[in-house]
Amino acid sequence: MAHRAPRHQFWIDRGGTFTDCIHRDPKSGALRVAKVLSSDEAPLIGIRQLLALGPNDPMPAAAEIRMGTTLATNALLERKGCPCVLVADRGLGDLTRIGDQTRPDLFALDIEKPAVLPNWVIEVDARMTADGQVLHVLDEEALRRALEHARAEGARSVAIALMHAYRDGRLEERVARITSAVGFDHVSASHRISNELGLLGRTDTTTANAYLTPLLTHYMDKLEQHLGSGRLRMMQSNGGLVDASHFIGRNAVLSGPAAGAVATGAVADELDLGEVIGFDMGGTSTDVSRYGGEVTRVFESQIAGIRIRAPMIELHTVAAGGGSICALAGQRMIVGPASAGANPGPLCYGHPEAEELTLTDVSLCLGRIATDRFPFTLEDARARNKLHEIAGALVAWGMAKTPDEVARGFLRIAVENMAAAIQRVSVGRGHDVRTHAMVVFGGAGGQYACSVARRLGIRKLVFHPYAGALSAFGMGVANFEWHGERDAGRVDLGAVAVSGWEDSFQDLETAGRAALARDARADSQWRFDRWVALRYRGTETALTVELAEPLDMRMAFEAKHRLEFGYTRPERSIEATTLRVRVELSGQKPSLPTVEPGSGKPERTATLWSGDAMVEAPVYKREHVPIDTEISGPALVLGETGTVVIDEGFVGVRDSRDYLVLRDMDTEGHDEAAHTHVDPVLLEVFNNQFKSIAEQMGVVLQRTAISTNIRDRLDFSCAVFDADGGLVANAPHIPVHLGAMGESVRAVLSAHPNTSPGDVYVTNDPAAGGSHLPDITVVTPAHDELGRLRFVVASRGHHADVGGLTPGSMPPFSTRLDEEGVVFRSLRIVEDGKLDEELLARVLTTGAHPARRPNENLADLQAQIAANEKGVQLLADLLDRYGLNVVAAYMQHIQDNAADLTASAIEDLDDGVHAFEDRLDDGTRVAVRVTVRGRTMEIDFEGTDPAVDGNLNTPKAVTVAAVLYVLRVLVGKPIPLNSGCLRPVTIRIPEGSLLAPEPWRAVAAGNVETSQRIVDVLFGALGLAAASQGTMNNITFGDDQLAYYETLGGGAGASANRAGASGVHTHMTNSKCTDPEVLETRFPVRIRRFELRVGSGGEGLHPGGEGLVRELEFLSPMRVSVLSERRLTRPYGMRGGGPGAAGMNLLNGAKLPHRVSVEVSPGDLLRIETPGGGGWGEAE
Repeated sequence: MAHRAPRHQFWIDRGGTFTDCIHRDPKSGALRVAKVLSSDEAPLIGIRQLLALGPNDPMPAAAEIRMGTTLATNALLERKGCPCVLVADRGLGDLTRIGDQTRPDLFALDIEKPAVLPNWVIEVDARMTADGQVLHVLDEEALRRALEHARAEGARSVAIALMHAYRDGRLEERVARITSAVGFDHVSASHRISNELGLLGRTDTTTANAYLTPLLTHYMDKLEQHLGSGRLRMMQSNGGLVDASHFIGRNAVLSGPAAGAVATGAVADELDLGEVIGFDMGGTSTDVSRYGGEVTRVFESQIAGIRIRAPMIELHTVAAGGGSICALAGQRMIVGPASAGANPGPLCYGHPEAEELTLTDVSLCLGRIATDRFPFTLEDARARNKLHEIAGALVAWGMAKTPDEVARGFLRIAVENMAAAIQRVSVGRGHDVRTHAMVVFGGAGGQYACSVARRLGIRKLVFHPYAGALSAFGMGVANFEWHGERDAGRVDLGAVAVSGWEDSFQDLETAGRAALARDARADSQWRFDRWVALRYRGTETALTVELAEPLDMRMAFEAKHRLEFGYTRPERSIEATTLRVRVELSGQKPSLPTVEPGSGKPERTATLWSGDAMVEAPVYKREHVPIDTEISGPALVLGETGTVVIDEGFVGVRDSRDYLVLRDMDTEGHDEAAHTHVDPVLLEVFNNQFKSIAEQMGVVLQRTAISTNIRDRLDFSCAVFDADGGLVANAPHIPVHLGAMGESVRAVLSAHPNTSPGDVYVTNDPAAGGSHLPDITVVTPAHDELGRLRFVVASRGHHADVGGLTPGSMPPFSTRLDEEGVVFRSLRIVEDGKLDEELLARVLTTGAHPARRPNENLADLQAQIAANEKGVQLLADLLDRYGLNVVAAYMQHIQDNAADLTASAIEDLDDGVHAFEDRLDDGTRVAVRVTVRGRTMEIDFEGTDPAVDGNLNTPKAVTVAAVLYVLRVLVGKPIPLNSGCLRPVTIRIPEGSLLAPEPWRAVAAGNVETSQRIVDVLFGALGLAAASQGTMNNITFGDDQLAYYETLGGGAGASANRAGASGVHTHMTNSKCTDPEVLETRFPVRIRRFELRVGSGGEGLHPGGEGLVRELEFLSPMRVSVLSERRLTRPYGMRGGGPGAAGMNLLNGAKLPHRVSVEVSPGDLLRIETPGGGGWGEAE
């Protein structure tokens, strides 16, 4: 229905540091900008400032306000949302506290898990099965009493998340009706909020919605009270506007930055730029996005430790904003992630509380900020003093730098960090970033854009007239949007009748039209998009394509898959997982007026850093820049909301609509000089580069693997090695893999001294760097153009089954290695780029106990090969940029730096001999004697018992991996885990002992169980922490057709600093647990309980963490195996703290041994109670 156009429009972006406001005049359409410091009142302050209104003057009538806000994001970050209660299934109420059981910081001594959102949890007996049957009837009266109690205690919002509600929401609807009757105004039911498979993601999303929506509603109500008859529309994370009455928490977490991505697309379309990168650098961080005719969206993301399932514009954020803190970390210069924010802000802002140097300070000292139009005076004296201080500290490390060189170093690090973020959304998705233009915005974007573009090979940069407030402008060009989704049932695409989905699509479109109807005008245009999320059956990564006939959708899916991952799997079936609808309502867009030609006369000259020198450069006000006339860099252009630095080699042209377009005219390239000698700037640059390569390898592996262990539980690792097999850098994956992989790489290189380009090798041999047989390592040498070996990349993944006595290849009672599966001994599986599938099949299917599902092994090995190839490509790019000598030199410098930091950490320990021992449940002793002498350490495992007849034997490489992990924890600084950490340490391991067994011995449990105990005795000797659970609680089950493996977290040991974390993986592993709904959907089991084991943590001044309880009901006959420890011994306390509780394994209530393999029947219940952590200090 048409309605009168508003007399005033205000487009507002409330950011973390500043709030940008744009006013559109109702008569002329002219735009004016105001920038104010962010606060709850900032939008109103901005409006009053733009209209020159006093504090008591009335707001204009019938105004339209379009706003994006960081309110929801900040509430999540600071945990300041609405007090809410979660209603969950009986036995699953702790799911938000357990999460996926991983720890966020792999090498943190004191684990800090994200705080949960719900203040209260109510468990109900109502339960639905994976096939939609209702197992238990809801006790409505008990629920009502529990809700009334929570409301009396202060709960104001309710989230409902029940198992398999995505299939059928009837139970949740009944709970919702009762909740509303009790008096709760806000109720979020998971099947309405996120109607997709995956209980954890759906619960997090629904809880976040309940936590944030009342807060947003309250804030918007307050604004609307001040606005009178004005109407408020809000920007959603998906890039679409919605009336404030429909603005909910799950769609609000990227409200502000999404508008910038929308504006980027609008600029690209208006100027016919084709593919573009959006570069939004503000005061706190930098957001980058990509546009190629459509904004790129994702449908799940993790923000502030909470999984949010909602359509969102894909943004990659890096902690490099104007307020990012620039500091020293040992010998390395670092930028971020900490930020000074708006208060106290950078040193140059003049707040007395400000103490840290920031990027804004650095830019000011390098002359890259002109203060003429800054909202307040900037002073550089304190910033220059801080640069002098840092330069003095570097002299002590033997790295002499002037204060200006320090500033330039911080600038370079920030540029590298931002360039890496852009590569994530472009190169990481299969796009050549060099073919893109860059749309630059944000208050700080213009200071760095030329440097970032040149780093990436981007040759065209565009600055909108309102580049400093482009996210606010994005509110003005955005459409109204509504997104909805329904589960598609994971049906085979080949068997789909598209017409069968018609009712679902029409229902979604009707809901979307109703949500947007209020904003429809006579000139509005409706658009309805239908999409289907598809994936290869057995994989987890879904790609969204437009609805079409099945064959066309398959072709579109495979084209996307090839672009993103480099290959397709035509032999695999494709399944549909989710139906998605976007309803879009668009209207007339604002246009930019023609501007007057400028005088062309600069205001003055200024000294700034550009190219490789401090130079004199002209300073122009933007409105004085002539039209269609080139300005050669270096130069500064001052806009109302930011400074644009035109660096040497770039030319800028201002057009009649006030766009400023920069082009890089230098075809030679301008990479800054890099030398082979150690430099604190390049140490940080290469640290991040090598780590990023390993991380991008991991992304490819996770997305393309078949195995649940790799795909869902993330039981894999990727790393980069030097030509000698020395570990250089890793992604933060699984410690027991990372420390041992170097030995595997060296074994491959020893067995094949003359590798050739295109060769790939596989090994899982425990006597040659392997851990246990399911952990298969793929090794890819990287050669130069002359075919000389230069580097190595490798990936290790836990395969679902490699044969052996039991499904899952973790037999509890194996006594020989050949009883645990097939062995790959440095086998070449790819020669000259050709995979030898016949050879792999022969190894997997022969022997005494062959692999049960060799096709899955082959698929996962192909995923590892693809991941390694990604690493080789990225290393080649690094060589192209820096040259072989520099890259090779920094591979060594990074290890040297790690060695120095490790030696410094050792120096902080008390000199002398520190001994400790502990016993496994079978009585086998693990003993260590640590001798500290200044900056060196000797670790001697003499006194450890000989190798055993069972499988608790630990390969020597795993023992070394445990030592390396402890050393990395000891360092306590963000450095890559690498071989340098071992240099100050001498390790003595008795041959033939439990920790260095003969090659033929069984090792299945040594990798997962004994490795944990090695860490415990090392921490015990050094007095760092009480014992953690000391086990991985391995469970495998299966039959001839399926195999499943999982490990369970437990209690972390407490330390002198804090209590131990609960329900978390510790030390040598960090694999995820499979989502309850995913597990029940794919395997014939039912999860009865998955909760914290209350009371299991050791007592103390700082108590130990609580273990877990996991109870599985089996629905078909299977063989189940359990490998566990700490069932007879208890995790020790430290300094008077009490021990944690020992674990328990039970079948139908009867105790099971710590190692057991049994046949189960339908209805049998397996209950695993994992150990708690030891306490620290005597309880008060």
